[in-house]
Amino acid sequence: MSTEQKKKTETMSFRLDSQILGKLRAESESQGVSLNTLASKIFSRYVDWGMFEPKVGMVPIAKPIVTALFQKLSEQETIDLAKQIGKSIVSDIATFMKGSFDLDSFVSWFITRMKISDFELNHTINNSKHSFIIKHDLGYNWSLYHKTVLELIFNEAFEKKIDFEIKDRMMELSFEK
Repeated sequence: MSTEQKKKTETMSFRLDSQILGKLRAESESQGVSLNTLASKIFSRYVDWGMFEPKVGMVPIAKPIVTALFQKLSEQETIDLAKQIGKSIVSDIATFMKGSFDLDSFVSWFITRMKISDFELNHTINNSKHSFIIKHDLGYNWSLYHKTVLELIFNEAFEKKIDFEIKDRMMELSFEK
């Protein structure tokens, strides 16, 4: 990171319960990062995602439950769910969390969402082509749902074509910016 890109930081101190601090120290050691780095990561995650979750109606749900629910849907029911509810909900949530709804803010929101979900994410940019490989392990219908939602958003809101390959545990997508 160059000097002009370096983020400005400030020093601040907090009083924390010693048990919480002990757990944070243990976690920073297990991750091989400083306590400061872990704290910054925790605060960033909260500011980018956590503080918005209750405001936009999100609830935590275990992956096996999501997998089981999507497996119960037919492919057509999955597509209908994406069209009837998914597109508008995703657009609304991304707009609320990022403060605008354009291609850059949506891609930023999408990347944050994938990282927060702890999916393996490979994002490359070659000239103006963005490519994503996402390993989610949630089943074919989960991939189909997201393919449908993202195609609708990219085609209708951004007037962009998005290419997809979906599988049971992964999805690959790409688009020109």
